[in-house]
Amino acid sequence: MTTLLYTEVEEELRAAVRDLLADACPHSAVLARIESAAPYDGDLWKALARDIGAAGLLVPEELGGAGASAREAAVVLEELGRAVAPVPFLTSAVVATRALLAARTAGPGEVVDDLLRRLASGEATAALAVSLAASPYRRVGAEVTYEPADGDAAVVSGRVAGVAGAEIADVLLVPARLPEREECALIAVETGERGVEITPVTSLDLTRPVAMVSLGSARGRIVARGVGADAGGSIVGEALRFGAGLLASEQLGLAEWCLAATVAYVKERRQFARPVGSFQAVKHRLADLWLEIGGARAAARNAAGALADGDPGTAVPVAVPGPVPVPVAVAVAVAQAHCADVAVHAAEECVQLHGGIGMTWEHPAHLYLKRAKADQIAFGAPGEHRAALAGLVDVPAPA
Repeated sequence: MTTLLYTEVEEELRAAVRDLLADACPHSAVLARIESAAPYDGDLWKALARDIGAAGLLVPEELGGAGASAREAAVVLEELGRAVAPVPFLTSAVVATRALLAARTAGPGEVVDDLLRRLASGEATAALAVSLAASPYRRVGAEVTYEPADGDAAVVSGRVAGVAGAEIADVLLVPARLPEREECALIAVETGERGVEITPVTSLDLTRPVAMVSLGSARGRIVARGVGADAGGSIVGEALRFGAGLLASEQLGLAEWCLAATVAYVKERRQFARPVGSFQAVKHRLADLWLEIGGARAAARNAAGALADGDPGTAVPVAVPGPVPVPVAVAVAVAQAHCADVAVHAAEECVQLHGGIGMTWEHPAHLYLKRAKADQIAFGAPGEHRAALAGLVDVPAPA
């Protein structure tokens, strides 16, 4: 049975990340950052990547990483969600790194190991070149094609819309297929290569911008090959499922901040000569939200534990007698189906119960609402996860 409690090591990691964010990422700095031409905070990312080692958290020790698990990565995401920090941890250190680790498991190679060493050191960042709204339950990569070149080289062409983290990435991991064939591959393309064009587009969440990636006969290196649509797609699907499971922890941290900030505000804000928080209707709304967040915490921790204990997408054998272990795919689907909606609800309550001040640009509430809404459709919308969950546990799919 996956434990939902935090270990001493996880709490120490949380304290280090929280202290850094308190000093380097106040809300005033985030607001100033998103109004600038460079929405990502490069200095904060360097501190996270190199001083704390967050960039290589999931990378094996022999490649310069920490060799940690999804549980530790989830703790970092909770704190980043609590601060709506504009850094590429989710896109680079979680999703892209997981894709490379899956490719390394399928067939170790110098290309993969070299990329993982660069990511672990903080020397480079990477982004999986799929839409932020890509789902682990749908095929991706059909919009990009490649032609093999010498050795492990390839020439890639196509366009991918809505790629998160591309604007700051040094390397793009591009799922691509051979023209008029179903054979897929994952190809690493340096963003400095000729033919690579990254165009920022308007994003709902200004702290995690998205971009259009255009590849015009850009050269890259093949990271993983496969015969059939599922071979290359399985690596991408695993990375997306891993990202969806850990995204729940970011949504948890976001929701916890919204609740704490709202409770503090309604204690101080007075109407009719009494604190707003003393009104029964406000108490009920916050109590209901507290219960929802408690459920979200359990779901997010269960997903992180399941991802740490097993391979994504594989069911843990049922042990009889005794408790029934939950398959990783089920844990991820439950976490996203619940946590995505809870984060949005918490952010909406934060804006509404802050009254007029909550509607202003200067107050950070809108940052949390935008992040929550963007996260709600990232790596599969809640409805997709519910439909997948219905199939996994053999119940009728929701209408």
